[in-house]
Amino acid sequence: MTSCKHNTLVLLPGQKKQLRCRHCHLLIKAEEIGKNYCPECFEERGEKRYDFEEVKAAKTDVPRYRCEDCGVIIKS
Repeated sequence: MTSCKHNTLVLLPGQKKQLRCRHCHLLIKAEEIGKNYCPECFEERGEKRYDFEEVKAAKTDVPRYRCEDCGVIIKS
């Protein structure tokens, strides 16, 4: 156990919608990809692939905080 009293807490942002390429399995935020092709497939193989699947995020309706002093994550 830690002796930290968790006096300096920072609210962690909720997870954003993420997509996974069905070919190379790159995980990327939906707003980063927009309607474009997978940057990893294009860089590695020169192929423009648009096949993505949505990744279900963990339940984020519970606020999470991180202690700036010791780094522990606290769910409230």
